Amino acid sequence: MGTAAGRWVLVATVLGSGLVMVDGTVVNVALPHIGADLGGGFGDLQWVVNAYTLTLASLILLGGSLGDHFGRRRVFLIGVVWFALASVACGLAPNIEVLIAARALQGVGGALLTPGSLALISAAFDGSDRAAAVGAWSGLGGIAGAIGPFLGGFLVEFDWRAVFLINVPLAAVVLAVTVLRVPESRDPASPRRLDLAGAALTVAGLGALTFGLTEAGNQGISAIPLVCIGAGVVALAMFVVVQRRSAHPMISLTLFSDNNFRVANLMTLLIYGALGAVFLLLVLQLQTVSGFSPVAAGTALLPFTAVMLLFSSRAGALSSRIGPRLPMTVGPLLAAAGLLLMLRIGEDASWLLDVAPAALVFGAGMVLVVAPLTATVLDSAPQTMAGAASGVNNAVARAGGLLAVAVLPGLAGLRGADYADPAAFSSGFHTAVVIGAVLMVVAAGLAAAGIRPVTDRAGSRIAVEECPNCAICALPAHPDGEPERR
Repeated sequence: MGTAAGRWVLVATVLGSGLVMVDGTVVNVALPHIGADLGGGFGDLQWVVNAYTLTLASLILLGGSLGDHFGRRRVFLIGVVWFALASVACGLAPNIEVLIAARALQGVGGALLTPGSLALISAAFDGSDRAAAVGAWSGLGGIAGAIGPFLGGFLVEFDWRAVFLINVPLAAVVLAVTVLRVPESRDPASPRRLDLAGAALTVAGLGALTFGLTEAGNQGISAIPLVCIGAGVVALAMFVVVQRRSAHPMISLTLFSDNNFRVANLMTLLIYGALGAVFLLLVLQLQTVSGFSPVAAGTALLPFTAVMLLFSSRAGALSSRIGPRLPMTVGPLLAAAGLLLMLRIGEDASWLLDVAPAALVFGAGMVLVVAPLTATVLDSAPQTMAGAASGVNNAVARAGGLLAVAVLPGLAGLRGADYADPAAFSSGFHTAVVIGAVLMVVAAGLAAAGIRPVTDRAGSRIAVEECPNCAICALPAHPDGEPERR
């Protein structure tokens, strides 16, 4: 960490993963302007968000395998170039259909470079320096995600296309540093064959399910959405069969034999689903209904971000002392209370009296649950499978946001041009907030009933160790400092 070589590796990996983190949040602020310029309805705006998340969630495990197999620096560089070119396509998109396709390509690039950034750190650092590097990567990556809405607000004031085109010079810096300063590495023990069938079924399953749920929400229940939902379920079921029979599976299903692993991942699906959908709708509510400027809407949730960044490590330490079940139960309940406080956000909402209190309470709940949730996932897996366990949890978190953004607006009655109609959107936003709070309460119930203390063979409880972890992006490191590779 104290050498120039180490600092250059950290700069390249933080900037690379930061590109993905920023684009996961910066676009939300630009959505009203994208819809007004390109003429899309609310369903189209959902796909601007979900096309990116879909390919990222579906291919991130494959991206880690490709890096181990062909060289992490090489795949990382390909991902950066891919991401930059897709960003140019987004910035120059003449219509909403081209923008959605370009966003999907952006997600592919993100799936190549995100796991590669952690793998490069793993190969470049040893021992305590590795743990320190992962901690720095996590903290700086979280800041990158946090400044996304803030940066997006300023860029949208100029032109919404700048939200995408700003990635090009940043990518050029990452390329230069990586080529000149980052050494190549690969995993000699990686399988000779890649699980391409598993990756294809993941894309097909999540894609068909997302399309069916989105169309059902926007158009109502009809034959096409039902067929797509059914096809998605069948594809995901086939994925499980392939993983069970494959000699080189993308996911080892033995991980799911542990009760805590199953419960923690189900909680992840619910919590990150509520988080992704509500935050998407909140920035629209603030602009469409409350009259906030893009800059004000982008900075409105800084209290949430500050709480997460300042107190995540302390929450991890607390859970290591008292066990994960209590914070994993209280945290979602507190987050649900924060979401219900968002019911106060309407026309003429005040940031100080309405937005900030809700953001602080919601952040306090999330900070209690995220670190012990991630640590529980890792503690539930054998040490040799810690990378696979955290990779699964990361994919589940992204899939939760993907599916929630697809289905929750429809359940709330948001469709068509409602994003530009203050009265219609405000009603739908409040319904979505209540649904999000219900998801949090269900997650709390799962923790209370399903999370069990980890014991040794003598029956003594083993504390869940604190791990360096980015509470925003949910890409953790193993407790002993070995970062997640997939």
